[in-house]
Amino acid sequence: MKWTMEEAKQQLPSIINATSQEPQLIYTQEALVAAIVDPKMFQEFLTWRQQTAKTSLAQIFQELQQLCTEENYTLEIPARSDRDNPFTQD
Repeated sequence: MKWTMEEAKQQLPSIINATSQEPQLIYTQEALVAAIVDPKMFQEFLTWRQQTAKTSLAQIFQELQQLCTEENYTLEIPARSDRDNPFTQD
């Protein structure tokens, strides 16, 4: 249901009770400024947001490092071989 800011100030207990039926939207003029939702719906939103959050590259490397540690895996790095560097030649 739609409410104006003035109605929301006067009817807050009713608005909170109505959240069990559907989210309650509060507007200032024509702009949506707030939504009051049922606590269960809000918790579901937080869970969804956490699951869909982008993982940073640092977090991925941390997970990889932890997996390697758990599996006792070591990465064999071949010895470095020198190659010609055209910038050092006269």
